[in-house]
Amino acid sequence: MRKSDVVVLGAGIVGVSVALHLQAKGREVTLLDRRAPGEETSYGNAGLIERASVVPYSFPRDLLVLARYALNHNVDAHYDPLFAPKIAPWLFRFWYHSQPERLKQISKELLPLIQNSLSEHKALIAAAGMEHLIREVGWIEVFRKEESLAKAINEAKDIYAPHGLKFDILDAAALKAREPHLKDVVVGGVHWLDPASVRDPSALVKGYADLFVKRGGRLAVGDARTLEAEGGGYRFETRDGPATADQAVIALGPWANDVYGGFGYDFPLAVKRGYHMHYAPVGNAVLGHTLLDVDKGFLLAPMNKGIRLTTGVEFADRDAPPSPIQLERAEPVAKELFPLGDHVDPEPWMGRRPCMPDMKPVIGPAPRHKGLWFAFGHNHHGLTLGPVTGRILAEMIAGEAPFIDPAPYGAERF
Repeated sequence: MRKSDVVVLGAGIVGVSVALHLQAKGREVTLLDRRAPGEETSYGNAGLIERASVVPYSFPRDLLVLARYALNHNVDAHYDPLFAPKIAPWLFRFWYHSQPERLKQISKELLPLIQNSLSEHKALIAAAGMEHLIREVGWIEVFRKEESLAKAINEAKDIYAPHGLKFDILDAAALKAREPHLKDVVVGGVHWLDPASVRDPSALVKGYADLFVKRGGRLAVGDARTLEAEGGGYRFETRDGPATADQAVIALGPWANDVYGGFGYDFPLAVKRGYHMHYAPVGNAVLGHTLLDVDKGFLLAPMNKGIRLTTGVEFADRDAPPSPIQLERAEPVAKELFPLGDHVDPEPWMGRRPCMPDMKPVIGPAPRHKGLWFAFGHNHHGLTLGPVTGRILAEMIAGEAPFIDPAPYGAERF
């Protein structure tokens, strides 16, 4: 029976980062997943290391906006009516934590993670030789309405500038100069200069995992739900047979509850589903930056595979079949913005974002089980926060003082 110091459950960006940092602390680590690294939630995101997101995505508080969402005809949000009663209690908690003063405190508590996100990625990028996947050109919010642009400019100056974030305010001509192939439906934009973009998020995770293996780590295929406490440690099943570890880390994103529930924990983990499709550009059109169409609620990102159209949020059961509705709504309005051509993918990809109602991840020890650790619930910023989460958790497991205070992310808050 194979034995490790630590088993990390989940080979997405968070789990791989935790494994690498534990390995750097001298731990023998097994990284367990049912699939290869970077093929679930980490596969299909906007590809941003979002250094500028000092305020998390919150529940809208404008009654007109809420009424619009209730009609369920939007590009940026969609819900399954049959699922609505199930998600309603979670949405109420999300609304509660989005109250302006609470959101201000949550933003303050998340700030150390965001501030260190890019530097922690850069350390792993250099070690793994993944520089070819990274573009430090920021990303651009584009606007179709003058009032939306004015609001964003005020927020950039009043909320983001005090944090030292760099941005350029673009009128229509300046935006056209940076993205010559945009169509004339936009009136301007805000170019956030600090973030980096990743041209293939799955390949980045696989590159980090290759570094883990190169340094002596073990990748194992298996069902994380087989984890059980045994003899002061933990036992789990792999394709090659049973294995044990002294400690275990649950880094399973939207599937974390499938495992922590078996240990008697009940956290308010919800899933926001999302979709993407890659397109070839028409003719010689080139997209130089990731673009968020704020007024319509979709994102375009230049990827190695093509132009990735990423949808907003879908509230539906985690394991329900995919729905084409959001992409069907997003594609025609995206073509109003940029000349998208043929589909590159044979079918849309669907992913699941693991979200907590207070918009903060769960990072730290399990309150009632020695040697069991949590690293999940990163909302829309799993790719961004993977390496910084890995460092914090590895320092905690090693008995060191974490370089960031982990108290705001502890499981005890629920």
